[in-house]
Amino acid sequence: MIKIIKNFARRIFSSVFKKKGEIKLGFYGSPNAGKTSLANRICQDWLGEDLGSVSKMPHETREIQVKEKVAIEKDGKKLEFKLIDTPGIATKIDFEDFMKFGLKKKAAQGRAKEATQGIIESIKWLDDMDAVVVLIDATINPYSQVNITIIGNLVARKIPVLIVANKIDLKKADIKKVQGAFPEYEVVGISAKNGDNIEEFYEELFKLVKKV
Repeated sequence: MIKIIKNFARRIFSSVFKKKGEIKLGFYGSPNAGKTSLANRICQDWLGEDLGSVSKMPHETREIQVKEKVAIEKDGKKLEFKLIDTPGIATKIDFEDFMKFGLKKKAAQGRAKEATQGIIESIKWLDDMDAVVVLIDATINPYSQVNITIIGNLVARKIPVLIVANKIDLKKADIKKVQGAFPEYEVVGISAKNGDNIEEFYEELFKLVKKV
């Protein structure tokens, strides 16, 4: 899996940033950072429906999920985009980790295979993004190889980035650590699950898309 991440880094030299008529907004981050929870929050707020399922088991999202023509209106302004929720990126996938959640060996091995393929697809899709929201779990150390690699590749591609520190409703959450890890980027703290601070997120989303 580390080899996949290294290949991910090399891809920065193979793409050219292009503005497109339709804004493609990607959600990236580690497994269980809250990408699908936030995607669901947006879709519920503006479309009245969920995009995908969530669970405590890592790699619940193992395929690219797309919602066309998501429209947000705020202060008389309207923002329309294609929302792309990607599988979580990890440096290692061990099928035994899934067995801890009650899966049998064969099912766990199948999930691990699907998760690995999902990571590959996430990396491939990065070349098509116009802007990206990077979800970071604010309850754990933000200085991870995955977070640094994702953000580094986005910046190298000149793709606008918004960092979202998720799970601020939890006691262990520390948004200042996330801000300290990536001081040169805008960081907004939210709870995708509860909707805490979601209005500030929408404000930052408008600012993000202006950079496209």
